[in-house]
Amino acid sequence: MLRRDDRLDRDPLSLTAEQIRELGYRTVDLLADQLTDGTIPAMRRGDPRDLRARLGGPPPAAPRAWPELLDQLADDVLGPMSRLAHPGYFAFIPASSTFAGALGDLVASALDIDVGSWMSAAGPSQLELVVLDWFKEWIGYPPESAGILVSGGSAANMTAIACARESLLGPMSDRVIAYVADQTHSSVARAARLLGFRPEQLRILPTDGDHRIRIDALGGAISADLTAGLQPLVVVANAGATNTGAVDPLSELAAICAARGMWLHVDAAYGGFASLTERGRAALSGIELADSVTLDPHKWLYQPIECGCLLVRNGRLLGEAFAIHPDYLADYKSEAVNFSDLGLQLTRGARALKIWLSFNYFGADAFRAAIDRAIDLALLAERFVRDTPPLELLSPASLGIICFRRRFDGVIDEATIERLNAELVTAFEATGRGLLSSTRLHGTYAIRLCVMNHTSGPADVTGALEWFATAAAPESPSPGHAPDLPSPASARELEDRNADLHGGWAEADQSVRTAVGSIPLFAGLDGEAIDVIKQSARELGFTSGQTVVHRWQGTRHFYVVISGTLEARVDSEPVRTMGAGDYFGELAALDWGAGFGYARTADVVAVDDGRLLVLAPVALAELLRRVPALDQKIRATARERMHRM
Repeated sequence: MLRRDDRLDRDPLSLTAEQIRELGYRTVDLLADQLTDGTIPAMRRGDPRDLRARLGGPPPAAPRAWPELLDQLADDVLGPMSRLAHPGYFAFIPASSTFAGALGDLVASALDIDVGSWMSAAGPSQLELVVLDWFKEWIGYPPESAGILVSGGSAANMTAIACARESLLGPMSDRVIAYVADQTHSSVARAARLLGFRPEQLRILPTDGDHRIRIDALGGAISADLTAGLQPLVVVANAGATNTGAVDPLSELAAICAARGMWLHVDAAYGGFASLTERGRAALSGIELADSVTLDPHKWLYQPIECGCLLVRNGRLLGEAFAIHPDYLADYKSEAVNFSDLGLQLTRGARALKIWLSFNYFGADAFRAAIDRAIDLALLAERFVRDTPPLELLSPASLGIICFRRRFDGVIDEATIERLNAELVTAFEATGRGLLSSTRLHGTYAIRLCVMNHTSGPADVTGALEWFATAAAPESPSPGHAPDLPSPASARELEDRNADLHGGWAEADQSVRTAVGSIPLFAGLDGEAIDVIKQSARELGFTSGQTVVHRWQGTRHFYVVISGTLEARVDSEPVRTMGAGDYFGELAALDWGAGFGYARTADVVAVDDGRLLVLAPVALAELLRRVPALDQKIRATARERMHRM
């Protein structure tokens, strides 16, 4: 006879109904105080060592009282953090969710709902289908389209590119090419890298004066790749670019992709839900033609983080790309849908609950009004900047975003203007009134104001801009220490990495070592920097009439002219002549993100015979890391040439 063990009958983690209510009431009181306290600043930074001392250590063996835990949570955890819902938070992508949506997350978490299969969560699965039907109707997708809720735009973009590859190609090939604009979100580069696209398989293309992908550049790049025997696969377009809110010419892109048998994916994570409004639908015209669309309910649909969405126009393709049925899931029988067959996750939370609850509680018209209000506030910001002489508008209002900078009397040097504006961004954060962030537009430093929060009003917008217009000009850079840098790569590591990129070139010969000393660009470099060049650079000869670089190709080497003359040509027209000491290829060689760089923007043709010094992008990056002045010089050249592309 087995002896009874009382431990088997005890649940050490259970609570009574009364205990659940007590913890819940106290926690809701904390949240009510946090959400309604107008004195909390938009940003409080935290010191790593201080927070490690306060929060570190092993978990306690014995329980602690809930009120004590909430007090520490309020002071040490919820204190040093951003308040994305602050009415003055205009940096990055703001976020102000609804409390009804937060309660939806509470229900989903408390009941531990797994919406991986219809069998395990029929009701929540149906709720997700309902919510997805709303989204499809809003962007104009047909009933046969399908979708899935994911963690955010990054997961949605990766899922979309994977679906495109599986639908049009199958296993990864080194012949396929993807095309994006230089305003495309960094998550696309990350997705491409993780899905096996090598650096030469992602074309970064220039944008026009409105920061939209240039159709001529896309057409030229596709034609060049077809001529080279490559396979154009997918174009990723923006519908509300993070930098400026720009929307690419979606109808034109859809026509190009349809004619070429390519996939058009639209990243509408930021701007997609503007489609609930009349102005938003007009701005997003053509989105209904895309093969797939990324949406982010935790942005302009005011849902708690995390919540993203992918919609695929031909819904069957989503299941074909992801469905795998192992033996241990044989009991996952579905009368409708198993969402685990439509994406990366097997176990997945009930993200639709918060959307369904908040829309039913407030009504769709309330969300339309909130989106329209944000668009109006951005237009107000644009008018304020235009009417305020010290401020310069760099990008007009587009789906809630404007970009600007402050001009200073007597200051014309771009580097100084950039430094002073960066100082203002830091100083504004210190006031506690709000937060703005910075970006670059065609290489020019810009202050970016993004209006998305339903908590923001006209006074918050104009008050922030008034501060930037009237604040005293900074006199010197902010104090502080340089960030920790990775240890320099050894000469051997650089040689090994460059050997891969250069097809196994051997040790640099004496002519390269001699050439380095004669190049003005490298004058004044210390011994370590010179060693990087000597260990990494290779010499290349060219002859009259030879095309050294072809426009739109994906090579990324950086070139310095040792001798001879070359011309940069666009559509056979010379745009620049280069001789000894000049350099080119910096746009492609500089890292755009995740190891990818611009496609070549011009042909470079030899006028007579000569020699070039060639650096692979990894070597150039190491050199620029070691020599900040050289980094500034080459990036300034890139900015200037970018404006003339």
